[in-house]
Amino acid sequence: MQESSKSGLDRRTRKRLANRQVISDVATRLFAEHGFDQVTVGQIAEAADVGRMTVFNHFPQKEDMFFDREREPYDMAAAALRERGEETSPIEAMRLLAHRLVEERHPMLPLFRSTRWFVATALASEALKARARQMRSEFEFALAGLLANAVHRPTNDPDAHLVAALVVATWSVAFAKGYEATIRDDDMVKTSATFLGLIDQGMRAVAAAVTETPYATAIGGMPSS
Repeated sequence: MQESSKSGLDRRTRKRLANRQVISDVATRLFAEHGFDQVTVGQIAEAADVGRMTVFNHFPQKEDMFFDREREPYDMAAAALRERGEETSPIEAMRLLAHRLVEERHPMLPLFRSTRWFVATALASEALKARARQMRSEFEFALAGLLANAVHRPTNDPDAHLVAALVVATWSVAFAKGYEATIRDDDMVKTSATFLGLIDQGMRAVAAAVTETPYATAIGGMPSS
């Protein structure tokens, strides 16, 4: 009989997840200290006290270790859409998500001193920039499906894909300009205001582009502010 923890995971699964976390933590430390391109998989394996094949079993590519939380934006977007109130449109739910992440000082945002190194490391590597572009494209497609599902439309709905593209573009610009603001000024209030100001402006534009669709309309049928 398999031994289970409080979370219901058996011992083998717990050990596998623990090993994965160790490798991820070690890789993150080495990337932060030396830069992504300067660190090899062999160095990560040695520092984590595992074999190279063990590393590849958990992370098929080195980029996977840097972007090991790449599914988190999808999960957060899905939760924001699923849990929105009746007076909140899908577009407004995306705007409110940004505000909540700032309030929580979420590590996904490049606005804080503790997360600034992540963006700097990514910008210094052509491999990571290429992977980031791929992730953006994949997330945009996935977000279109989430948006369509939220208003009971087919996943190939053109309006959903338009909204997803505009939302992702807004977030991308806000991320970039928010990060640039942190380099110029280490004032979290100012940098957060830069980020959220662009989010709010962009989301108003998105809503205006699809004003007659359910993506800009609250569940109750009234347009959300």
